[in-house]
Formats: sequence, C-alpha cells, structure tokens
Amino acid sequence: MSDFCPIKGFDHLEFYVGNAKQAALFYSKGLGFTFTAYRGLETGYRKTASYVMEQGDIRFVLSTGLNPADAIAQSVLRHGDAIVVIALEVTDVGKIYRESTKRGAVGAIPPTQEEDEHGVLQYAAIHLYGDILLKFVERKDYRGIFAPGFIPRPASTSQGNGVGLTQIDHVVGNVELGAMDKWVQFFEQALGFSLLTHFDDKTISTEYSALMSKVMQDSTGKIKLPINEPAQGKRKSQIQEYLEYHDGPGIQHIACATQDIIKTVTQLRAAGVEFLTIPKTYYENLKQRVGDIDEPIDQLAELGILVDRDQEGYLLQIFTQPVQDRPTLFFEVIERHGSQGFGEGNFKSLFEAIEREQARRGNL
Repeated sequence: MSDFCPIKGFDHLEFYVGNAKQAALFYSKGLGFTFTAYRGLETGYRKTASYVMEQGDIRFVLSTGLNPADAIAQSVLRHGDAIVVIALEVTDVGKIYRESTKRGAVGAIPPTQEEDEHGVLQYAAIHLYGDILLKFVERKDYRGIFAPGFIPRPASTSQGNGVGLTQIDHVVGNVELGAMDKWVQFFEQALGFSLLTHFDDKTISTEYSALMSKVMQDSTGKIKLPINEPAQGKRKSQIQEYLEYHDGPGIQHIACATQDIIKTVTQLRAAGVEFLTIPKTYYENLKQRVGDIDEPIDQLAELGILVDRDQEGYLLQIFTQPVQDRPTLFFEVIERHGSQGFGEGNFKSLFEAIEREQARRGNL
C-alpha cells in the first residue's frame, strides 16, 4: 500500500442486522462494548438506524433498515445478520480510490464528503467478494463522535462492562471453491497487499472435510484479511456450510485481541457467550507440545482455550459459537506472545470441534 496510499488501521466494521436495538444490547451486555453514538429517526435520518459500539480500538456499527425495500433489509433477508462493510482509515481517500479502480477494483461509492460543525469526513468504497464493501475513510479533517448525522450517547446509559478486547487482529472471509486465488490476485494488484502465509487442504483437514486458506496483509502488517475456500472431502466442509446458509461469500469471523485471555473469556462466559467445546484430551501433554507458557494449563482447559507455538513465540485462542441462528458469523479471541501465526497447530482440533457442531445441526 505504501506505493500509493498507506493504511492507518481498521476504522470500523459495519454489520447489517435485523434489529440493531436488540443487537446493540447483545454487543454491550454480552461482548462488553460501549454504545457511543447513534443515528436514526430521532436524529432526522429516515432510512436506517445505526448504533456505534466501541471497545479498546475496536469499533462496530450495527445498522438496520427501517423499511422492507431498504438495501440493508434486503441484505438481512438474504444473508441474515452479517458484516457487509470493512472500513479502513486512510490518509487520502481520493488517491486510493483512483489507484485501486485503475488497477481493477470496481467502484461502489465514489469519493464523498460529509460535513457538520465538527469538520469534513471523506470516504469511498470498492466491491469485494460477495456483497462485501471495502470502505476507505479519511478522518484528518473531522473531529466528531463518529460521522456527520450521529449523536453521542450519554455515558451513564451506554457503558458496556468491558471484557478487555483491544483491537481487531484479523478478519476472515469465505469464498466459493476456485475463487480464493482470484481474490488473492485482486488484493495484490488493486490494493498492494502481499501474501503472508497459506494453508492447503492437507494442513486444514480431518477425516471428513478440508479447507484452503491464504492470508493477505497490507504493507504495514496492521491489516490481515485471510481468505478461505472449501476443499473436496468426504463430507460437507464448514466453509461450504457457511456459503449455503449465508447464500454466498462473506465474512466468516472476526479475531479480536486481548492482553488477558483468561480474564476475557471468563467474563464472556459469565455473560452467556457460548464457545466451541474442546475435549479434555487436547490438554494432555500440552506442555510437551508447546513448551513453557505463562498461563496455568488447568485454567486453559477449564475455559477451552487453545495454545499454539511457532518460531516467534506462542498464542492463545478460542472461538465462539455462531452469534445467530444461521451457522455463519462467529468471533475469535486471541492473545499473542510473539507469535504472528494463526494457530496452525490447532487447526485439526478446531476443525473437529466445528464438525461436531455441524453434525449436531445435521449439516455434516
């Protein structure tokens, strides 16, 4: 990206949901986010209602359509609640939009300015896989709460309980069989991303199913966007299940970082968040497999937290159940101790845990 426009980081992820008011309550009480800003009928906006939820450096926007013909309502009808916008903060919206579209990206929103008493916000967007938009946001001339038209929420009524989530680590997308390399090339050519690592169907597989994955990152390493596609297997893979229930490609999960995963997961479980079940046998001989770690293994086993080590260090990770009735979007909580990997040593255990859930749903 440095050759034509650097990325400062993730700006926000926007979810299109059926009921943003209720979703905001889940993200506040369940995941510890604080409701910081709002736009809707009460602010004079007639099309949609949007709730801005924040924790650490993570910002989610939950949006719902206010009539059945609205694009958000149509998206929810097709995909269910889903992330539809990945927004990146950049230094020059016009330049990155011109360069990316010149290099093959399809424009979705041309460079646009919105202004209020707090300054000028600029943004643009291009199309990604499925119905996903990659949005570019320029904030250097804007000092408002989030964007023009949004009003702040009083702290006394908006405070989440906070569970220690600090930033977005990576955002994973699922695409159809044969499309992964196409989107890898897109990120390379249109956005200047590079391939960080890849995993083939021998690395991520069980007796029944498999997937392939390639991890794309920008030049700074701040933005990591892995792309998965299904692989041929004896039974239906988790990626194919996602594609069927999401009705096409989309965002599979968001990994959120924490500096104390034991505390974070303890609080999330207490709030009612459900995680994949890991068998106790995973923790037998764990120290021999991953070496010395700072965390007590008995606590990791009690909470179902996975551990993996590479040449740079180790990481701890855990995955929620899908956060809606469709088996689509879920969350990962991750704590890194040097390792910049993605838990390759846990792929088999994770995949088997997901397959158990697929079987329970009758989808394996």
